[in-house]
Amino acid sequence: MKPRFVGHFGVADYVTVSNAALGFLAAVAALVDPTLAARVVLLGAVADGLDGVLARQFGGSEAGPYLDSLADVASFCVAPAVLVVSVVQATWGFDPLRSWVAAGLCALFVAMGVTRLGLYTAYDSKSDSTEGVPTTLAATILSAGVLAGFADPVVLVPLVGVLSVMMVTTINYPDLHWQDALVMGVVQALAILLTGYPGEVFAFGLLFLALGYLFLGPRFYWRK
Repeated sequence: MKPRFVGHFGVADYVTVSNAALGFLAAVAALVDPTLAARVVLLGAVADGLDGVLARQFGGSEAGPYLDSLADVASFCVAPAVLVVSVVQATWGFDPLRSWVAAGLCALFVAMGVTRLGLYTAYDSKSDSTEGVPTTLAATILSAGVLAGFADPVVLVPLVGVLSVMMVTTINYPDLHWQDALVMGVVQALAILLTGYPGEVFAFGLLFLALGYLFLGPRFYWRK
């Protein structure tokens, strides 16, 4: 008896499901090696972009939008939150007050991310723009920050709170044009693959691009 998804899923759906698995692996890696976890989250972001390309090229299934949002919960909500908690514990230890504050903000990050993804699936999935900071962008900023050396909880924890709020605002973010998404993907790939100083350079470049889009995209990014 063949699995139910055979004959229903397209190639893009398999990439999407793999992205969910990457989210789990990133959460596990965060307990051992935060930098490895950050790389896996960024790998999930590359897969997230790839499944969109495959869906446009070969078509997608009716399950695709739902699978995409479910995978994003794992890769871009839960995994980055666990990453930040891991960094906090590695730096501050198990200080009760600071650890619980950080955990609370990370829980808020997950809740707001899930809320945003639900709203996106319901209202924005067929549009060329979306309201609120995309979860992929928020996860990329946190992961690139860790790889670029900005892993101080004094920076990361407030950033988690800011991104949590921004994910459920009505600020409009236009979709990236394919050439800009390609540049972002190449920088992401190099930040994942390279280690040492070269890796930090590309991680910083990715962080710069992501923050630029975060703050300037809604107002200055050109539309079609």
